Amino acid sequence: MDDGPEILEPASFLQTLPPIEFACIYGSSLHPNNFNKTSMIDYILGVSDPQQWHTQNLKTNRNHYASWMVHLGGPRLITEVADYIGVGVHFNPFVSHKDRMFKYGVVRMHDLVQDILGWERFYMSGRLQKPVKVIIDNLEIEKLNSVNLKAATSAALLLLPSKFSEEELYAKICSLSYMGDLRMLFAEDKNKVKKIVQGQFKLFQTMYKPLLEDFAARDLLRLSPFIDQKVNIIQDCGLSSTCSLVSSLPLPLRSKMGIKLGEEKMFDESGRAIRKMVIKSKEEGADCMRKILRNKVMISSARQAVAGLLTAGAVHGLRYVGNKMHKAWKSWWW
Repeated sequence: MDDGPEILEPASFLQTLPPIEFACIYGSSLHPNNFNKTSMIDYILGVSDPQQWHTQNLKTNRNHYASWMVHLGGPRLITEVADYIGVGVHFNPFVSHKDRMFKYGVVRMHDLVQDILGWERFYMSGRLQKPVKVIIDNLEIEKLNSVNLKAATSAALLLLPSKFSEEELYAKICSLSYMGDLRMLFAEDKNKVKKIVQGQFKLFQTMYKPLLEDFAARDLLRLSPFIDQKVNIIQDCGLSSTCSLVSSLPLPLRSKMGIKLGEEKMFDESGRAIRKMVIKSKEEGADCMRKILRNKVMISSARQAVAGLLTAGAVHGLRYVGNKMHKAWKSWWW
């Protein structure tokens, strides 16, 4: 993946923190044309034991945390707020290092893997469906994430019509983790998805072009050259292709769809009884999936918003929300 603009020696900031298993940079700092040195650089950090990690981090970086959390419960409280109020990730925003501002989220490696494979909370998995710059990857999370990217592609194809552009596909993939996000109503730029895709189009291509070619090889879609190395896409909207796309979705999501759409008892080649989801049309399957994902995102975004305000502290919390709302209002009125 292209490095994009200079990102202040990523290892330099990580060296100020305790050891981690996984680290990636995400967000606007990956935009090829982003040379704004005042924008915050966002990290996701995966660790095996968050409570132990926070214990170590507090010894050298106590000022990264909200003072009330440090005084009232320390690493145990920090971890419990993340797990029981939030969605398993603790964020420290507005961390200053070498004249740059950072935000980093700390997540348990087990939870990260579960979300990537099963979309359990559809939070970390949603972030990793968009371009990231992986800095540390001791457990081959980037390779594991290919399952997440394939599922995201399948979900987007279910929601798209028979003909669409490559840019529309990436926008639909990008929008999956924002469906039902309460922040999009008042505290996010309404053009956020469009800006992400346009600003990081080449990075999206690097991530998803191999998958598109694989889907084309399976006759699920056809790719036709457009301009500037972009393609237009035609997909098969028949029931057989729909079932194939659904089969690539995470098992927990398929199970919920099966409950809502109904299942029928069938026998496989060995004569073993299995249950198969009943899908009558692409529209029915897509609508069912959309409702489940929207509900999941709504719950996760609400929980993380509350946890974020608690863990950022009053001053940082208001500052962060203020920045978000400024961007949101600017996008609505200009």
